[in-house]
Parts: sequence; structure tokens; C-alpha cells
Amino acid sequence: MTTNTESKPFQIKITDAELDDLHRRLDATRWPDPAPDGRTDFARGVPLAYLQELTDYWRHRFDWRAQEARLNRIPQFTIEIDGQQIHYPHVRSPEPDALPLLIIHGYPSSAVEFLELIEPLTDPRSHGGDPRDAFDLVIPSLPGFGFSTPVQETGWEVGRTSAAFAELMARLGYSRYGAHGGDIGAGVCGRLGATDAAHVVGTIVVTDPGSLGLAGEEFPIPDHLTDEERARVEQERTTWRAERGYLDVQNYRPETIAAALTDSPVGQLAWIVEKFQTWTNPASKTPDEAVDRDQLLTNVSLYWFTRSGATAARFLSEAAHSDLDWIAPAGVPNGWVVFNTEPIMRRFMDPQHQMAYWSEHSAGGHFAAMEEPKLLVDDLRAFFGNLR
Repeated sequence: MTTNTESKPFQIKITDAELDDLHRRLDATRWPDPAPDGRTDFARGVPLAYLQELTDYWRHRFDWRAQEARLNRIPQFTIEIDGQQIHYPHVRSPEPDALPLLIIHGYPSSAVEFLELIEPLTDPRSHGGDPRDAFDLVIPSLPGFGFSTPVQETGWEVGRTSAAFAELMARLGYSRYGAHGGDIGAGVCGRLGATDAAHVVGTIVVTDPGSLGLAGEEFPIPDHLTDEERARVEQERTTWRAERGYLDVQNYRPETIAAALTDSPVGQLAWIVEKFQTWTNPASKTPDEAVDRDQLLTNVSLYWFTRSGATAARFLSEAAHSDLDWIAPAGVPNGWVVFNTEPIMRRFMDPQHQMAYWSEHSAGGHFAAMEEPKLLVDDLRAFFGNLR
């Protein structure tokens, strides 16, 4: 078998047959009976009335072709690395001294999450910024997500992905670059800062108070917290135990949920939309109050058309059984940006103020690039301003 190490231009081309199939499935949805208690909030998942309204919008008013055309205006490529097709938008800045920046999504997201960042970061001169803050952007899809499919081998998790993305930047000719991400993307950034420190100038990640739910699992609970702060951490841990059912299913029974997510577009919609409800700013009553509805449905459609509900579940399962620590010791400057923050976050994550950069915002949530893109752009410019 020959290996193609060169990048190939890529355009998204969902066929009419695939689009018609989606519409037929949406029209033929077999709905559950309403909940007997008549609840319409998200306390037990996505409420039926909201899901039916959103499905009707997806079927009759959402314009996939318009979104596809918008995505195809962004230069995109595929390349084979370590036997896997990697899809990546690559947007070069008009500024000659732009810093290369690798941006990495998480779950249940995709490169669609970063659409509102592209122009301000690559062309700050045209968006009220300093041209010295310009970036070349490389925005790969994680293996098994979007068009980084199909996945031909087992073993794709955070460590192998980090190595592949370091190789991608090297093949693009970038000897110095920064990295940014959230969720899985934050884990990849951390490993890049540890394993490719000779080329990574710095990493900056986004998070929110939900990360406290991982205390005691992925990182220890600090000894210096007050009783009130410990109670707050325990509150988030309790919330996470109720929230993490989606992850346990994908970590331990990925093939079961793979069948459901590949066969039912409404099932895939509900699976993703629930996370956009519980992880975005709690001030929003519905997911599409927190993020743009068409951008949300573009992300869901990408999962549907590429069948990556299944392969994303397998990625999460591989990651859960990889024996890699989620947080790797970085050998480069590291920054954190916390959205929907509260005072305990820095007391927990950076009590000695040792981070190279720390920023907090009361707005936003887990999907910062969709919820508060301008705030995130400002933080990326500020963090990398001294690292160029």
C-alpha cells in the first residue's frame, strides 16, 4: 500500500441523495410519548416539544447547502498521517509575520465551532485589531470526527492524535507554532506542550466550572480549599456524576450507541443538543439561546453526514483505556481562559498564580468559540502577544 504524505485540496460535497435520505428520516421520526409529568425543562434530558420544534426547523428551514457553501469558502485539505486521513481547514493570514496557530476542537464539536474566530485571527487589520497579532490557522478534525474519517485502525486517542498533529504542523513547514483548544482539544494541547516543546511556543486552553466535576478523577483536590470551597467542588462532582452517562456509554459500550447515532438523525440531534444545553452558560434557557441555531445544526449535520457519531464514540473509548494522564506536564508557557467563571476556579486550578496567562469571564461556557468569540479572540491575541 502506498502512503500519500502530501496535502490534497478538499471540498465538502454532500450528495443530493444523502440530503434526501436525511429529510426522509426526519419526516419518518418515531416520536416517544410525552413525559407523564408534563415537564418541559431539560432536567431529564431534551424535552420532547423542544426537540420536535428543532427537528422541524432542521427539516424545513435549515439550509444545509448555504452552510456547505460557507464552509467551502474556507481553504480545506486532507492529508494521510500514520495511516489516517486528517481533514483540516488551513487559513493563511495576509500578514507576512503571522504566527501559526493550531486550534483543536473537542466533543461533541467540530471545526465548525471556530468559524467566528477565523477572520479576526487571520486578518486583525480588518477587524479592529493590530496586524502584529495575526495568525495562520490550522484547524484539524480529530481522527474519527467530521471528515477525518473513516478510521481504519484502533488506537486513535489523545496521545496518538497529538503526535499526528505535530507531524501535520511539521509537514506544513511550521517550525514554531502555538496551540489552543478545549475539552479533548485541551488534552491534545497539553500533550503537545509536553512532547513537542521544541516547536510549540505556548498553549492556551478554555474551560468552565464543569471541569471541577473531574476533581478526584483527573486531578487531585487541593488541600488549601476552605470548607465552603470543598462543598462547591462536591456540588460539581455530583452534577458530573449525573451528567456523565453519555460518556460512560461511549467509553464502555461504543458499538451500542454507534448503531443508534448512525441510524437516527433525531437521536444524533438529541445526543449533541443535550450537551449544548448543560454545558453552555446557564443563563440561556435553550441551547440555541447560547449559540447560533444554524451553527449548532451545521455541527450536528456534519456528525450525521460523516457518520462520526460512531467513530467519535470509539475515540472516546480509546482515550478512556489509553492509560494516559489527561493533564501532561507542559514544557512551554501555558494559559487558561475560564468562561462562566466563579472565584473558586483560580483558587483550585492556579492558587500560586503560576500560569503564564489566566483570564476569566462571567459570560459563556464550554463552547466559548461559539458563545463568546470576541472575548476568546482577545485572549488569544493577548496570550501569544509576548510569545511571537
